Amino acid sequence: MKFLNLIMVALLCGSVAYAQGDDPVVMKINGVPVTRSEFEYSYNKNNTEDVIDRKSVEDYVDLFINYKLKVAAAYDAKLDTLSSFKKEFAMYRDQEVRPAFADSAAMMAEAREIYDRTKEHIGPRGLIKPAHILMYVEQKATTEKMEEARQRADSIYSVLKGGADFAELARKYSQDPGSAKNGGELPWLQPGQTLKEFEDAAYALQPGEMSGVVKSPVGFHIILMKDRKQLEPFDSLKANILRFIDARGLRESVIDKQIDKLVKASGGTKTKEDIIADKEKELEAKDPSLKYLIGEYHDGLLLYEISNRTVWEKAAGDEKGLEEFFNKNKKRYYWTEPRYKGMVYHVKQKADVDSVRDCVKDLPFDKWAEVLRTTFNSDSVLRIRVEKGIFKEGDNAFIDKMVFGKDTTVTQLKDFPIDAVYGKLLKKKPESYTDVRGLVTADYQEMLEKQWVAELRKKYPFEVYEDVLKTVNKHTK
Repeated sequence: MKFLNLIMVALLCGSVAYAQGDDPVVMKINGVPVTRSEFEYSYNKNNTEDVIDRKSVEDYVDLFINYKLKVAAAYDAKLDTLSSFKKEFAMYRDQEVRPAFADSAAMMAEAREIYDRTKEHIGPRGLIKPAHILMYVEQKATTEKMEEARQRADSIYSVLKGGADFAELARKYSQDPGSAKNGGELPWLQPGQTLKEFEDAAYALQPGEMSGVVKSPVGFHIILMKDRKQLEPFDSLKANILRFIDARGLRESVIDKQIDKLVKASGGTKTKEDIIADKEKELEAKDPSLKYLIGEYHDGLLLYEISNRTVWEKAAGDEKGLEEFFNKNKKRYYWTEPRYKGMVYHVKQKADVDSVRDCVKDLPFDKWAEVLRTTFNSDSVLRIRVEKGIFKEGDNAFIDKMVFGKDTTVTQLKDFPIDAVYGKLLKKKPESYTDVRGLVTADYQEMLEKQWVAELRKKYPFEVYEDVLKTVNKHTK
């Protein structure tokens, strides 16, 4: 019996990796199973043909494990409970999930609703397509100006009644430049879309009829009715309405409406967040890659936060640690060519050459800029121009000429004719880690990263099922 029990345990242990049928477990990290499809998604996404440093499946395993271990550490630190994390993750997730609420049925319903509102607004009066000739008058025009415009309009009207071509006169005399170039023709209009005085006169006309001189707040019009019609059936306009919805950015409004409807239909048992979460599960069931993409957003945000706290931010602000690391690894930062640590400055008066040097000579290098600014450059008066840094040959023409003795051409600064340099030549190595801070910080971060990963690998258990690993990207199901 004991022997049979041992066989059963062995069989059960051996089948753990295949507990999910066609999607076996390829590894477990801190007790959490990773399916083959999840690992394949991550591997294939990060190792496309255009990736320079492509990894083999075997090489990628360690990178993937390290990634998951860091995420496990983020969970232990309860970073997933932070309101800032939840808000940012929801934003990324919603980008993938919310569009699904605006399916074809929802969009068509919105289009129909827009059509019905428009039809009701237009009513039996229908749509009109008028043309007009405008004599423009400013709203505060004098009586004299108003009368001049009326007389011009009356004159044009008389010519039109005599058989003149409306479009030709509109192009020549109308002071509505938008329509004048089209022979006075306006787009299709509906009730409430234009000035009341213009609208009342236009709707009183039948196709081919012309109004008299019509006064409105913008001047005097002569209106020719080109055409009239009722709103076309929905089926003939739905494509245009759908384009209108997208052009006006109304799709998000459609999505909000659909979510609100589902919340209401739940009888108050579900919130908007619940509805979005339900839709997420529905979409993931149809498309597993979406599940992994959303999971990637989720874990990626956790990874960023835990890495920032543990490595990046810690290294950047650890002045003592950076200095100690630099002192232990000085040879790593030796230069193959000298550097000039200092500044080239340009002044208006010769006396300021010595004044600038005296101002900074006893100060730390990183304090120079602020002291020079407050001493020599007020808000209204600029006495000096300064370029400060650690320069190698070729970085600055003035430094090349005045420090490295190169035969090079410099461009004098207008209004600052006197050039000078101050600093020191460093032949082989930096004086301090601050001289190569970017390099030291990057190397220090790399060291902290390695130490952190080593600690995580000791803290959290993980195991890889080699038999399943060998089937990655080599199976048919």
